[in-house]
Amino acid sequence: MRTLIIAEHDGQHLNEQVARAVTAAQQWQQPVDILVAAAQPDTLAAQAAAIQGVSNVLVASDAALQHPTAEHLAEIIVPLAANYTVVLAAHSAFSKNVLPRVAALLDVNMISDVLQIVSANTYVRGIYAGNVLATVQSSDSKQVLTVRGSKFAAAAKDGAAAEIKSVATPAAPAGSRWVTEAFNKSKRPPLAAAKVVVSGGRALGSAEAFAEVLAPLADKLHAAIGASRAAVDAGYAPNDLQVGQTGVVVAPELYIAVGISGAIQHAYGMKDSKVVVAINQDPEAQIFKIADYGLVADLFEAVPQLTAAL
Repeated sequence: MRTLIIAEHDGQHLNEQVARAVTAAQQWQQPVDILVAAAQPDTLAAQAAAIQGVSNVLVASDAALQHPTAEHLAEIIVPLAANYTVVLAAHSAFSKNVLPRVAALLDVNMISDVLQIVSANTYVRGIYAGNVLATVQSSDSKQVLTVRGSKFAAAAKDGAAAEIKSVATPAAPAGSRWVTEAFNKSKRPPLAAAKVVVSGGRALGSAEAFAEVLAPLADKLHAAIGASRAAVDAGYAPNDLQVGQTGVVVAPELYIAVGISGAIQHAYGMKDSKVVVAINQDPEAQIFKIADYGLVADLFEAVPQLTAAL
């Protein structure tokens, strides 16, 4: 049997987490295939075929897949699952939308946000916002799961030439349809993929302070901007910048937390960062327990000084 990875993409580029999912899939020591479902899949299929360790790239092509729904993707995946023992994807909003439906249709459990694959059916995953690690075992004949990409190295894209195959693509179901989407456009790198992230908390006090204090530092570091849930709830930053358990999980090379207390909900989303720098006026703030480097200072003085020094 084989392992099937569901590829996330933006229509032109595969999400970088796909290569990390390929590394995770090697734990089963069986052939790994990737499913690319898109309206124009040729470029995406070529990118998937170049990832080391991939045996086949399955291509589902349909105009409706320009903006795929979970219902449509599930109807493509479920028939294919008959040939696989494992169906997985990197843990993201995309996979959390699709794979639970796939698992329900297959009548198996869905195991989410796996941190470690212990054996063919045993996994370590975080609970209570990552404060407790639980080892779980599934007795299902098919394993359906998402994996935390930051816990696995990205498989090399060395120009390997996996075979590309077309698969049957059912028509989009009539029960749901894509209507529209709205997102913030920015010249900064995407939050989930950025190598440097500058995040702000409620201590900034306003949306204007986010722009005036954090933006110049982020520009100097070519960094993405993030925010704590408290800052988002207060209206200082849009929802798509939220870092945490209910937001985006990041693992950059450098994470700078400005005016963030370090509540467990936020820590869950950034504690895999390679280096964490915290700037906070409260010496007892929880963020200092996570940080590699901490500065107890007024952020409105410290951050401009840091920016100027760069």
